[in-house]
Amino acid sequence: MEAWINSLMDTLGAPGAGLAVALENLFPPIPSEVVLPLAGFASATGRIDLLAALLWTTAGSVVGAWALYGVGALLGRERTLAIAAKLPLVKVSDIERTEAWFARHGTKAVFFGRMVPIFRSLISVPAGVERMPLPAFLVFTTLGSAIWNTAFVLAGYALGDNWEQVTGYVSLYSKAVLLAAMAAVLCFVGARLLRPGRGARRGNR
Repeated sequence: MEAWINSLMDTLGAPGAGLAVALENLFPPIPSEVVLPLAGFASATGRIDLLAALLWTTAGSVVGAWALYGVGALLGRERTLAIAAKLPLVKVSDIERTEAWFARHGTKAVFFGRMVPIFRSLISVPAGVERMPLPAFLVFTTLGSAIWNTAFVLAGYALGDNWEQVTGYVSLYSKAVLLAAMAAVLCFVGARLLRPGRGARRGNR
């Protein structure tokens, strides 16, 4: 992975780092915690300009998020409800509550979600499903991405040859987020199994 990212930057310069970040949104196996500090290290060694690295990686984040927003918009509310109705332990009312929550907190979810591993990419899909106004989506995606990207590019720049230390810290952060998400899912499933008679699915409205 490191060699591939380096080859992109050697061939395309800072736009290569932006391309890698855009692909990271669409293909999670490409980790931003490797791309961003590596771009910072490349800036420290003079291979690419630091400001260009910050601008291009943020542009890549926005492009990737926009693509996933489009996926959500194509999926749409009716298809989402139809899929939810077929899933075990999931009720249409759950989706409706999620919709109501997103209507109230969507901008904050998009902004802060860009700084949370795992959810950084996924948050764009419900934004598209709910047809969050595109200008607002792009503004809050850009702001959240700029903060996340700047922190990691500058960390890689400051650490130089030791840029890989950033990956270790982010890995711990990612594992904590994953464990929290798994705990939430287990609590949700447990609540459904322990209360089988409540809240039967409502039919499509």
